[in-house]
Amino acid sequence: MIGPRRDRHALSLDSLESLGLPVGDDGMVIGVDADGRPAVLGINRPTPYDVTLIGGLWTAQVMALRAAATGARVAVETGRAPAWTALAQAAGGGQQCVTLHDVGRVPPQGASAGSPVVVVRDCGMRPPRGRVVAGPWQSVITLLPYLSPVAPRLMEKSGLVGVQRVSPDEAAQIGRILNLPWAEVEALSTLADGVTLWCSGRDRRFVMTQGTDAETGLLGAARRMD
Repeated sequence: MIGPRRDRHALSLDSLESLGLPVGDDGMVIGVDADGRPAVLGINRPTPYDVTLIGGLWTAQVMALRAAATGARVAVETGRAPAWTALAQAAGGGQQCVTLHDVGRVPPQGASAGSPVVVVRDCGMRPPRGRVVAGPWQSVITLLPYLSPVAPRLMEKSGLVGVQRVSPDEAAQIGRILNLPWAEVEALSTLADGVTLWCSGRDRRFVMTQGTDAETGLLGAARRMD
C-alpha cells in the first residue's frame, strides 16, 4: 500500500547556521557547575581518552560507579584493594562489572563499542607505565593523591585533567603546567571537598560532585583526604 505523500522538508544553506543539534551532552554526570548546570563527561569514546585526576579516592570511586552505570566495564588497578572491595561487590546489582587487579596485572579487556571499558589506575604517587593503555572504547583514569614527579607527563598527555584541593605550592606548579589564570591558581588551595577544577584544552570548569543516597551509603560523604 502506498502511504500518504508529503512535501520534503528542506533547509537552505543560509538557514543551516540557525539549526541547533544536541551534540556532546551524552555520558555520565560528574556534578554541577557554578551555574547549577549538569557537568557531563563522555567517557565512552571511539578514540583513546586519558584522564588524570589529582584528588581523592572518593571522587575516583564515584566516577567508577557512574561509568559502570553507563554500561561500561570498569577495571581497577590498585595497590589498596580493600579500599575498593565494597564498591566492586555492590556495583552492577550482582553482576561483575567492576573488577580489581594488582598493579601491573590488568589483563587485556577486549573493549568494543558494545562493551566499552574504563580502567581506573589507583597506583599511588608514582604509577608505573600501564600495560593496558587507552584505546578505542577504552578510557583510562589515573588517580594521583598529590602532585608528583610523574604528574606533568600524565597531565600533558591527558585529554582531561581534574584538580582538587592542593597546597599553594602545588597550585602554582599546576597553574604553570596548565596555563591557568592566577585567580584559578589561588582557588585551588581553598576548594571545598567534592569540588574539582576540570581542564580540557582551553576549557575550564569548577564542578561540585555530590553523592547520591546510594553512593553516600556506600562511600560516605565527599572528602578530599582518604
